[in-house]
Amino acid sequence: MGMIMAVSFTRYGRLYYLDPGGHSPKVGDKVLVPTDSGPEVAECVWAPQWSSEDIDGLPVCAGPAEEEHLARDESNKRRRAEARSVAKRLIKRHTLPMKVVGVDYLDEENVYTVYFSAPHRVDFRALVRDLARNLRARVELRQIGPRDEARLQGGIGPCGRDLCCATFLKDFEPVSVRMAKDQDLPVNPLRIAGACGRLMCCLKYEHPLYQEFRASAPRVGTNVDTPEGAGTVVGHNVPSDSVVVRLNDGGRRCACSKASVCGPRKAYDSTYGEQGG
Repeated sequence: MGMIMAVSFTRYGRLYYLDPGGHSPKVGDKVLVPTDSGPEVAECVWAPQWSSEDIDGLPVCAGPAEEEHLARDESNKRRRAEARSVAKRLIKRHTLPMKVVGVDYLDEENVYTVYFSAPHRVDFRALVRDLARNLRARVELRQIGPRDEARLQGGIGPCGRDLCCATFLKDFEPVSVRMAKDQDLPVNPLRIAGACGRLMCCLKYEHPLYQEFRASAPRVGTNVDTPEGAGTVVGHNVPSDSVVVRLNDGGRRCACSKASVCGPRKAYDSTYGEQGG
């Protein structure tokens, strides 16, 4: 066991997990997070709490942010906002098919990194020169794909929650239409696509749950016995670990837990033993 806390560099942004060390920040407190470019200011989103999981190797919180750190952070935010405005203006002047997605700034090295999306490769050499001259700093441009664009911009998914990629999802794994079919979702791009226009990432990490459920649940069309009488399975509800049964007596439908249905009897006994009754 160990202590763990979560912080975010932007409001409603991606969560980063830390070992609080000897510190006890409260939700909303500004703390210092160790990064490759030195300590950066972040907001505590989860106060330190005990975790039963192995959390070795987490970065250690560098303590509360002091006035000098907060002033530096505000200055860097203004520089990033200025760089975004300048980049948009110069892109329009150069008539380039680019969209500014995000800007990073390292004050110790005086380097701006501008992230952009574009439908194809772009020759931005002249743009970089103009940016460096206007910002009086070294400028790097990096083209990113649709998923990274959604991660940086954030937003709300079809489920009504903040985008997974912008909060907790670390890696993008391949997602297939087969996964949508296995989860009984309509194979309609408008229904199974995320904010990035690609297949939703949740189809991937929820897929094993559906596979496990289907391996042990009675199939649609199977005759089963339920606490409310005999009937036929007409649907599954994987999140609630239940099946939908149409009762033989009157045709009424009811939702029963997967463990409460038994059909065929031999399979039920082999799964739940003599206590199944």
